[in-house]
Amino acid sequence: MDDGHIPSSSQSPWLPFESRRRARDEKREAVLRAAVQLFLEQGYHRATLNDVAKRLNITKPALYNYFRGKDEILFECWSIGNELVDECIAETSAGGGSGLAKLRKLVVRYAELMTEDYGKSLVRFDIRDLSEDNRKIVQTAKRRIDRAFRDYIVQGVEDGSVKPCDPKLAAFAIAGSLNWIGHWFQPGGELTGRAVAEEFAIRLTEGIATTSTRKTTAHKAVAPAAEKADKPPRKGNAPREDGSEHHTRAAAGAAGQSKRTRSRLR
Repeated sequence: MDDGHIPSSSQSPWLPFESRRRARDEKREAVLRAAVQLFLEQGYHRATLNDVAKRLNITKPALYNYFRGKDEILFECWSIGNELVDECIAETSAGGGSGLAKLRKLVVRYAELMTEDYGKSLVRFDIRDLSEDNRKIVQTAKRRIDRAFRDYIVQGVEDGSVKPCDPKLAAFAIAGSLNWIGHWFQPGGELTGRAVAEEFAIRLTEGIATTSTRKTTAHKAVAPAAEKADKPPRKGNAPREDGSEHHTRAAAGAAGQSKRTRSRLR
């Protein structure tokens, strides 16, 4: 009697649909990883699809199974970076704390992204290389990121953790400094991305913070007992160096953790 069972010798050589889709997503992600690395190394215009295919050990026509062209790959690289920023903003907004604490938390997360390939794609590539529709998407996203920085500054002024200031100018100054990390940071240097991010969180907010204590963002404050509350913060003193060493040690402990990877691409 036929019970509907297919003998192993007659099983289909094709993978089940879910397995095929997962394999396709993994290959598509591999294309993006190779492409963003080449775009950053050689520049978008100098890097070719032939270069991407060669790095992946496949043929150029095989790339068209996943993307229609190089500009689509560029936009996807930007999209991944932007999605990660959106996640940072959502997590920061959902958490508690003063406006200053949220601002510093976002600075750390954003700065750390600027040390990674997809984060760098947000600032290293020219949006004029994208289609008109995609340029509009990028410009809207940039305004949304700027608004997040401004909102935390405004909240800090209202709750007293940030000095009265022009939120727009303060946000521009902070975001501009963070974006520049994506241009100069190289992995394998003296400081890890996390250490750089935590140091920037302090240095970029000291001028607008109502207190002069140095904080490792969202963790603990370092307030030297010998420093009087009414004494202006000193630059280059021992407590500052100790704070930097603390950032470096904390980053070193986190360096061994695996970085978050995307399990899904658009």
